[in-house]
Amino acid sequence: MNRMTLDYSDGAAALKGLLFSDASQAGQRAGLVLFPDARGIGDHAIACAERLAELKFVVLVADLYGEGRKAVDVAQAREWMTELRSDIVRWRARAEAAREALARQQKVRSSEMAAIGYCFGGTTALELARSGAPLRAVVTFHGELASPRPEDARQIKAKVLVCHGAADKLVPLTQLAGFADAMGQTQVDWQVQIYGGAEHGFTNPEADAPDIPDHAYSPAANARSWRAMLDLFEEVFGVIRW
Repeated sequence: MNRMTLDYSDGAAALKGLLFSDASQAGQRAGLVLFPDARGIGDHAIACAERLAELKFVVLVADLYGEGRKAVDVAQAREWMTELRSDIVRWRARAEAAREALARQQKVRSSEMAAIGYCFGGTTALELARSGAPLRAVVTFHGELASPRPEDARQIKAKVLVCHGAADKLVPLTQLAGFADAMGQTQVDWQVQIYGGAEHGFTNPEADAPDIPDHAYSPAANARSWRAMLDLFEEVFGVIRW
């Protein structure tokens, strides 16, 4: 397994992502941008990236805040997240910078790229798609689904998968209904998987920590959503040929 720091920029901030690939594989492969949760690049995002690299994808865990910064607690994560999302142009540009940085990698087949994300990272992946980025697939896990520009859903080029917990207190089903209404006015190929009893953060074992309210890990929802993501990748990327 190859792991390296990838330096890139969105024109306003110096960014440091983590790039993962399987050293044993020759030739170009599909590229995945992975947007971590609001705390920044952490153990959960790294573990997911490693699993995807073992499946022969080239994966960039994107830097949300610059210089690879990671929030020390939930309060700081909320502050940084709120500041970034307050300017949708900058927010989308930061996401696009990660996509472009990955597309430039020699091992990446730039015509075959996807974006995934967890919590705030899932919301970021959706905003990248709404910007019209050339992606084949977008997957969001327990991400917020509202957008400052919901009408931009018509610009989405990717197939979209939303993995959502039915018991999510932070992103209630009423918000999911609004998302579905906006997507229903487009020609986008989209789907939603809802997991009964699953709360916010259901893919992450760290969600059970007492200092993270309204989050909970669900092994069943985690496994099912991972499988749903791989099914979509098989659909959009076809038979593995790298």
